[in-house]
Amino acid sequence: MNTIIITAIFAFAAAFILGLALGFFRKFFAVAEDPLKNNIRECLPGANCGACGYPGCDAYASALVERTASTNKCTVGGIAVATKIAALIGVDASSSMESFVAVLVCQGSKEHAPLKGEYTGLLNCRAAQVAVGCTKLCAWGCLGFGDCVAVCKFGALSMGDDGLPHINRDLCTGCTICVSECPKKLILTIPKGRKRNPLPRALCSNRSTAKALVLKTCKKACIKCELCV
Repeated sequence: MNTIIITAIFAFAAAFILGLALGFFRKFFAVAEDPLKNNIRECLPGANCGACGYPGCDAYASALVERTASTNKCTVGGIAVATKIAALIGVDASSSMESFVAVLVCQGSKEHAPLKGEYTGLLNCRAAQVAVGCTKLCAWGCLGFGDCVAVCKFGALSMGDDGLPHINRDLCTGCTICVSECPKKLILTIPKGRKRNPLPRALCSNRSTAKALVLKTCKKACIKCELCV
């Protein structure tokens, strides 16, 4: 019993002394945080989405302090954040910075693009891409497993009953994470100011000009007739 008590006292004393030592060394060797970095960090939205090209908001703030990054990299914060940061570090804000929104360039829904068979592999787009190329007769169509939805940090994407991801323009920040995630490269970003029919191209990624074959694979497919042009 005495051995247990002595061991407990020794452990408590050792932990207490170690805690004091850690506190002392932490204070003694502490590196002062640049107040400018903290001020910049407070301006950033804290999404840590990586759209700026840096691992997170802290890394971007450090790059801004070191003057190795421009003030208009934060697509989530947009012009408002760029202007605040520019004022803090004493540079001109980029007046040409635009807000962007994601757009799906595929209309191959369940109704319009039939499946080529029953897929039984892993239920994600990248796995299906590697295994079978595409789950639909259209070789360029959306795989429909929602990888893009899963990575969206802003709740701007959702899978519809039609088997396609739907993008909420009001919630989308143009961070491009979904763009990078789609193995078919079916998501683009465009300036948010554009309204309907926003792209200078059809909302279709078909590359074939064989009209009869294309229309069998998807009723909404672009047949490259150029009449719209």
